[in-house]
Parts: sequence; C-alpha cells; structure tokens
Amino acid sequence: MTEQKSAFVVSADWLEQRLADPSVKILDASWYLPAQNRDPKGEYAAGHIPGAVFYDQDAIADLKSGLPHTVPSPEDFSEAVGKLGLNENDTIVVYDGPGIFTAPRVWWLLRTMGVKSVFVLDGGIDGWKADGRPVTTDVPKPAPAQFHPQFNAEAVTSFAQMNEIVATGSRQIADARGAARFTGEEAEPRPGMRSGHMPGAKSLPSGVFSVGGKFKSLDALRDTIEAAGIDLDKPVVTTCGSGITAAIITLALQSLGHTDNRLYDGSWSEWGSRADTSVVTGKE
Repeated sequence: MTEQKSAFVVSADWLEQRLADPSVKILDASWYLPAQNRDPKGEYAAGHIPGAVFYDQDAIADLKSGLPHTVPSPEDFSEAVGKLGLNENDTIVVYDGPGIFTAPRVWWLLRTMGVKSVFVLDGGIDGWKADGRPVTTDVPKPAPAQFHPQFNAEAVTSFAQMNEIVATGSRQIADARGAARFTGEEAEPRPGMRSGHMPGAKSLPSGVFSVGGKFKSLDALRDTIEAAGIDLDKPVVTTCGSGITAAIITLALQSLGHTDNRLYDGSWSEWGSRADTSVVTGKE
C-alpha cells in the first residue's frame, strides 16, 4: 500500500516530465543561514533546473520593516513576481537546495497572494542533481506578466496579534526553530536576541517533517504534529527564527486539511529582539 503524500508537493519525476510545458513555471527559492555556508545565487548560476528563475527572498520583501524577508505589500509583490514572468493563474513549482527548507515559505506567500496552483519540489535541487537529472546555466528571460493579487491578510499574524495570542492562549503556537534554540540552550544566530520561546509554544523543529529532503507521508506528518502536543482540531499559529521555516509547519498543517492556521511573519527576529515580550527558557 502506497503512503499518501501531500497534495502540495510534487516529485522530481513529475517535474522532469513537464520541463517543456510552458504553463509550468519553476522558481529557485533557495536561501541559507550563514552557518550553512552556501551561496544560493552562486549555486543557481552554476546550475539550476531548466527554465527556473531565481526568487530572492531577501529582495522580494518589505525592505522598510527592519526585519528579514517580511511579507511585502501586494503591490510590491505583484511587481516583483510579474518581472519573473508569473501571473496568479500559473502552475508554479518552488524548490530550494536540500528540499523542504525554504521553498515552503514562497509556496505559502504565493498562496497568500492568491495563487491556487503552487507546489513544492520534493528533494530540492540537491536530490535532483543526485539523481542525475538535467541542469543548465542558461538564465531564462521571461516576458513580464501581470500578476493580480488577492491578498489573504488572515494568513499573516502581526506582532500585536501575536502578543494577544500569547496573552490569551487563543491559538496553539508551533515553533519551527531547533530544539536547543527553543529551550534557550543554544544562542540565536542573529545578534541581540534573547534565547528561549514564547509562553505556551510547542517545539516542532522544521527538520522533523522530512527525511532526506523529502516530505513525510500524511500519516507521519499527523503523528509528528500530534506528538508535539498540537491538536489538529484547534487553531494554530506557526513561527520560527525569521518567518521562513515556519511555513514548513504550515505546509504540513494544510497538507492534513487544517485550514485555521496563520504564520507569524516577524517570528523570533521580532519577538526575541524586543524588551517588552515574555520569553521562557527550558521545556514547556
């Protein structure tokens, strides 16, 4: 019996069979922490999936927020992705380096801006290359497109809303940072931030959702989430270091049919750097 997988994740076989299909658009959304010592733009230039354009998560953002890769305005987002040749009716496949790492953030953002048909590539480009699939150094020059956003503000949680959630317990909080950062045993990679987590938060490190860069089956996703103490019948807000890997939890939740979930865009970059927020260390 074949294990059921997420409807939002596509295999390398699926994508390779559609490389010549002009209706399928491909985005390289790779992004890395400094400790990973990888250069996403350099890797893209050295070899990417044919037809893929590079999506810069640091540039397609609200650059005035003072926080990393904050959700841009619908107008700024539309202008940026229109230059990449995208419109809201395209079928879009997003990939990253190791698989199920930073691509889910762009999957979530595209959906939040109104795209219905968007998927994450299982295994990332690392898996694609390991399989000996085709790569190219040719950089596409897509014709500009008109992207008409339908922004779902309900998908995004602000600092004020997060403060209320922590104070009232109105939503479960799922934190995608590593376990040692959650407990405060490991310092944050960004300077000036306190260590620990929000009161009431549950630890769901982003790496627990995949094996070898491939997303777990639906049954395994359910077991993973419930083992962390998250009730799938109740509302959830996802968070992480800077709003990127929180989207992996969002991808898992939505794959399981959980619809009442939001992503805290400021995440620990905002919460942990403020003096007026409550921080807990140790295990909840």
